[in-house]
Amino acid sequence: MTKKVALVTGGSRGIGKAVATQLAKDGFYVLVNYLSNKIAAGETLNEIHQLGGEGKTIQFDVANREQVENALTNWKNSNEGRIIEILINNAGIRRDNLFIWTEPEQWDQVIQTNLNSIYYVTRHLIQDMILNKFGRIVNIVSLSGLKGMAGQVNYSAAKAGVVGATKALAQEVGKKNITVNAVAPGFIRTEMTQDLDEGMLKKLVPLNRFGTAEEVADLVSFLVSDRSAYITGEVISINGGLYT
Repeated sequence: MTKKVALVTGGSRGIGKAVATQLAKDGFYVLVNYLSNKIAAGETLNEIHQLGGEGKTIQFDVANREQVENALTNWKNSNEGRIIEILINNAGIRRDNLFIWTEPEQWDQVIQTNLNSIYYVTRHLIQDMILNKFGRIVNIVSLSGLKGMAGQVNYSAAKAGVVGATKALAQEVGKKNITVNAVAPGFIRTEMTQDLDEGMLKKLVPLNRFGTAEEVADLVSFLVSDRSAYITGEVISINGGLYT
């Protein structure tokens, strides 16, 4: 039996890596997208193989529409009869600064990578999902996109935009057996949060700790499984009770 194909954008490190390896455990063929860190992507793929899973790395910049289209078209042409049925829009960047000091390029980079990329990647893949009458899309958003965060107006705006897109798209494609959900992590111990004061910030969390990328991956795993077939248009927080 041919495995369903899952694409994880930004799948070489952090939450993306944990999601990619978990989906491999779940029996999916995993495409590990990366931008520039080929070594890290290769290490993730090696872990997938060690787990007995299958997959491949795929390089493109999610913020570049032409690169997205070329890479995904080339993959499809090289894999006749297969489609990407599981999409995890995980790739993202931060360019934190107080709004008054935020430079235009800091705004544009964050909006392009965190919000516009959702349009580029999802639009390219969703036609096949509609024709196949099956799909699972999970967008990784953030606590910042739900409550806002000082110093992250650009990031909060982008992630809030993805939340709105998630809810709207779910209504458009539900009749085609495609679910669209979002996962909103709080403080998760990854490279993106290594510059934060964990000792101080964990005191704000009712569970008194940062979460792990593997815990986020477990939630994503559930949302792409048959067990969640009646859940769509939802934004599920995983934040230790920090913001509910």
